[in-house]
Amino acid sequence: MARIQDIVRVCKSKNAGPFELTIDLVFDDRALYDKVRASGIVTEALFAQLYGVRAEQVLLTPYDAAMAIKATFPRLVPAGGVGDTDVYGCQQHAPLLEVEIPI
Repeated sequence: MARIQDIVRVCKSKNAGPFELTIDLVFDDRALYDKVRASGIVTEALFAQLYGVRAEQVLLTPYDAAMAIKATFPRLVPAGGVGDTDVYGCQQHAPLLEVEIPI
């Protein structure tokens, strides 16, 4: 097993407008990217569990040409709204870092 933080080149989050977040996982090794895709771990259900949204609200987009996986889903609090602790959405990738992938 390997943690996502140990196998991706980039794991970042950002706003996709004031009401959504997007998280990118970018790999620099094709075989590793393919293993992660085939593992069935990085799914809409994973993001739903980690971020408190419904799986149906998660748009998961693998982009094979860039060896990347993108997930977009609603923010629980709009950017800049009362209770928002990360107006730019740039610290929201942290829950993914410890997710283990069988490789």
